[in-house]
Amino acid sequence: MRLATVALAALAVLASAGAASAQSSQSQRDRQGQQQGREDEEEARPPRIAPLRTRPNAGPCPFVKVLYDAARYVELDGGRAAAGAVGFTGEIQGVTAGCRYFSDDPIEVQMNILFDLGRGPMAQGDQRTYRYWIAVTERNEAVLAKEYFDLPVNFDGSSTASVTEAQSVVIPRASATTSGGNFEILVGFEVTPEMAEFNRSGSRFRINAGATAATPPAP
Repeated sequence: MRLATVALAALAVLASAGAASAQSSQSQRDRQGQQQGREDEEEARPPRIAPLRTRPNAGPCPFVKVLYDAARYVELDGGRAAAGAVGFTGEIQGVTAGCRYFSDDPIEVQMNILFDLGRGPMAQGDQRTYRYWIAVTERNEAVLAKEYFDLPVNFDGSSTASVTEAQSVVIPRASATTSGGNFEILVGFEVTPEMAEFNRSGSRFRINAGATAATPPAP
């Protein structure tokens, strides 16, 4: 019974094929007409979204980097370079930046600074406000401006924390021919002379140096 039904259905399809083909051609012409009408209507409408601006900067962006001497912050109790003497620590892991400026406008720089911070065995408390700075210099020349910022951190019982800070810098330009490549932007912690010397020496501790390891459960 199933085979007979299928055969009859096939014959019905073949019998109607010619009529279906004629209808299909007419339907296709109708769709093409409707499509053309929609395209004409869309061309007449104003765009709903303005196109993105592709105007390039007037020149390269300023160089942005972390000053090596101030890239890390390490508190050492009594000045002893030992893991057991470590208090609060910090390291600037990286800076990403982008800029824009046209004609003789100032240079606007947007920055994201990633800090990794730690709490060693000599750290007192669960909170610490670090201090860092951003400086604008003529490339390899004098400092033009420098500003300090506070970075409050709550470790919430942990020995480490990571924080990303967003900052913006505006650099005036003397004329339209002044390029961003003439400037550098430096970032660093506010450190003591002893900390700076420790950094210059290449000595370093892990961010969580001296942290007490968890005691494994008894078998």
